[in-house]
Amino acid sequence: MTKNKILICTFSALASGFLGGYINGQITLMLHSQKCQNQPWGLKEICQTWVAPGAMLQGSTRGIWTGTILGAFVGGLITIQQRSND
Repeated sequence: MTKNKILICTFSALASGFLGGYINGQITLMLHSQKCQNQPWGLKEICQTWVAPGAMLQGSTRGIWTGTILGAFVGGLITIQQRSND
């Protein structure tokens, strides 16, 4: 049973970490791309190309950390055994 708990916690932590990384990367990319909205067309494309890698890295890293911690916490709550008051 202990191995199942470890697998469940690990899987939930990794899955939520990857999901959090993807979602937070997209959100950060959208927020950073708004800085390029006031540029003319040619400069707008260059600005978005310049901003995208840093925004994705920053958002993904933050999302992976947050998602992994929350996923491990939820996995631990799911697999906890109730004590009997005998």
